[in-house]
Amino acid sequence: MDTLMHTGVKERKAPTLASEAASFLLHSLLALASWVALMLLGYAANPAGIPQWVILLLSFAVPLAVGLIFARIHPSEIATAVWLLGFIWAMIVGLYVLDLPTGPDHCFQCTATEKLSRTFFSWPNPSGLIDDDAPFIGTWPTVALVGYSIGAWLAMRRRHAEA
Repeated sequence: MDTLMHTGVKERKAPTLASEAASFLLHSLLALASWVALMLLGYAANPAGIPQWVILLLSFAVPLAVGLIFARIHPSEIATAVWLLGFIWAMIVGLYVLDLPTGPDHCFQCTATEKLSRTFFSWPNPSGLIDDDAPFIGTWPTVALVGYSIGAWLAMRRRHAEA
């Protein structure tokens, strides 16, 4: 006999670990694909003199919009956890940067904090480590994954508010 609470309600199937892992991988790849598309578009347009903060802002905004749209179409709580992959990636790149040797034109006599800030953010000037490609290798993909997670979180929050 059905009670009023259970009438017409389909029972949800509990997600398996494999399906959650596949969903996490899909969302991570989607976030990175949106960032790669942004980078390819920027490479094709080849605009001169774009500051790094604009690229940082776009690396956040484009995946945020993709995460917002995709999570509204296919809601998934795991999409909000993609930022973890971004921070793990940033820690791996940061550890690699800290282990790099210094020398003339390569962050000579830098402290660990200077090494990381000059490498990831080129502040106050680039460190010379990783051929000055650390924003491309470490900062922007991390920001893209965080942006995607925030977009998915906004979509899920809106969905819960409507329910």
